[in-house]
Amino acid sequence: MSHQVGQRAIVLGGSMAGLLAARVLAESFAEVLIVDRDELTGVTTARRGVPQGRHVHGLLARGQQILEELFPGFTSGAIAAGIPTGDLGELRWFFNGTQLKPSPTGLICVSATRPMLESHVRARVSALPNVTLIELTDIVGVTTTRDNALVTGVRIHRRAEGSVEEVLDADLVVDATGRGSRTPVWLEELGYERPQEDRVKINISYTSRTYRLPDESILNGDLSINPVASPAAPRGAFFSRIEDGKCALSLTGVLGDSAPTDPDGFLEFTKSLPVPDIYDVVRNAEPLSDAVVFRFLASVRRRYERLTRFPRGFLVLGDAACSFNPAYGQGMTVAALEAVTLRDHLARGVLEADGFHRDISRVIDVPWDMSVGGDLGYPEVEGPRPLKVRISNAYVAKVHAAATRDPEVTRAFMRVAGMVETPTALMRPSMMLRVLRNGKPSGPAVLPRLNSGPDDVQATRAA
Repeated sequence: MSHQVGQRAIVLGGSMAGLLAARVLAESFAEVLIVDRDELTGVTTARRGVPQGRHVHGLLARGQQILEELFPGFTSGAIAAGIPTGDLGELRWFFNGTQLKPSPTGLICVSATRPMLESHVRARVSALPNVTLIELTDIVGVTTTRDNALVTGVRIHRRAEGSVEEVLDADLVVDATGRGSRTPVWLEELGYERPQEDRVKINISYTSRTYRLPDESILNGDLSINPVASPAAPRGAFFSRIEDGKCALSLTGVLGDSAPTDPDGFLEFTKSLPVPDIYDVVRNAEPLSDAVVFRFLASVRRRYERLTRFPRGFLVLGDAACSFNPAYGQGMTVAALEAVTLRDHLARGVLEADGFHRDISRVIDVPWDMSVGGDLGYPEVEGPRPLKVRISNAYVAKVHAAATRDPEVTRAFMRVAGMVETPTALMRPSMMLRVLRNGKPSGPAVLPRLNSGPDDVQATRAA
């Protein structure tokens, strides 16, 4: 334990954001409790509390780097467990129906299902001697001092027969319960203002099933095939090799479009994609599961950093603070960056909610602008389109077009999409020259959608 800040911290929610928060809290608190309503121990399948868990996920490169930092040997352990990996820039990417030129980036793509990835992280966190999982438990609310200025713990109700409501005291409570977070309601009940919300409606759907290929050579060694949805080609897909020699396919529809779940309809939707590559692979493959649907109505950002009053001893992070359109794959990586931010605050020994929420807001700014800007490329999506967004979308369209001709543009673009570099990397003079020389867009602008996400979306539930 590097520097003890308090005796006990409680994390509400055991999904990726909660697990990573618990990992860094364990360095600064004598005891860390993770409370979740689902069963967690030994679970390697999709959980009720993570409905997006059945769909294709991709951990962005920066997220993989942080996991390796927090859990040394994490990537080699995943490979040893049979999880396929590859270079992000050498996957089969399509934008507006045209393939990007493959280019090695040195960035690792870990191609695991969300439950498998989460189980590996959970195993490392739960192995820490001062971390305890409290499973199958409902979170009733928080407890506070008489003046409601300080959160002192949580009220819980275990689901075991005969259980009664109990209170767990804590020096710090962290809300990582996802999109269904009840913190806005709790704040109002305690006499505080609810946070303002930014909301961009995209109404995206994922329809997914798993397969076993009769012969993996049909993939030509590729880890995944990703025709990314765009205004010019609004139907998209993510097809990936995953653990245990299986493959997963998620078909995406936006603005209310959705692939059917019956076998014939699912295959027909696959055939309607802007490129035939995935249809050619799965039409003779063995389905291992029925198709399932996940719908995501809108990206939501809760502006906790703008509140003038907030109780001490309480923090919000992960999807509880901001949930992104899952197609961009940003959720898990943003949660990892927020965990690093939490670690920095703990290292200073003083943990103030105002400062923490301001700092994670800065973490959120870039991915939020990327995903929202990309969604606003669809004319039907409601929202303001200031000059900055219009210029950015026009330039990104040229980046996509240039990347179909110049592998160096692909490399730079993937480093930005992987959140290893900021978008300013695409504005360097040498890169702009490449983009302008090769960029003749074949369709309207759209920003990268790099997986089902919710990574990185975290738990979409109310505790």
